[in-house]
Amino acid sequence: GWTSALREDFGEVPAPTVEAAGVGMASGAASAGMAEVRDYVRRTQEELGERLRLLVGKPGLDGHSNGAEQIAVRARDAGFEVIYQGIRLTPAQIVAAAVAEDVHLVGLSILSGSHLELVPEVLKGLREAGAHELPVIVGGIIPESDGHTLKGLGVAEVFTPKDFGLNDIMMRFVDVIRESRELPVSR
Repeated sequence: GWTSALREDFGEVPAPTVEAAGVGMASGAASAGMAEVRDYVRRTQEELGERLRLLVGKPGLDGHSNGAEQIAVRARDAGFEVIYQGIRLTPAQIVAAAVAEDVHLVGLSILSGSHLELVPEVLKGLREAGAHELPVIVGGIIPESDGHTLKGLGVAEVFTPKDFGLNDIMMRFVDVIRESRELPVSR
């Protein structure tokens, strides 16, 4: 199709960060909850002495990036530094970016059903890179039994379409970072 023709001419061009996305903050109830999220992010940053950095990765061939982009924009609005590298990344590319950017959390978005193949590759790559303590969370269309399997492999949290409250998800991101850095979870 025309997409492959464009890729042949121009190659894959990953988005550098979400700052360029230019998507504004939600209003109303969402922004009321956002104040609590921002405060939790700010307190955690003060305790760690550094800005919280989140890598959002889309491994595999799944081209649906809407959910990952919504998460990335909300995380940026909450005060995270967000590294979003676009779609169709290899597990090795995700590991390399996580290590190079010295992130606090790796978020993988997988809607293609290939989570049981791709997530273990990312976890293995992080171990091999000496970043085994770096927490990984996974979001996507993931059956409950597969979610248990992923957690058994070391994934910190699994989000499915049932988890649609973005502010709640952001709070859980901070919890996971705090747990990984041995800080008490203190909302």
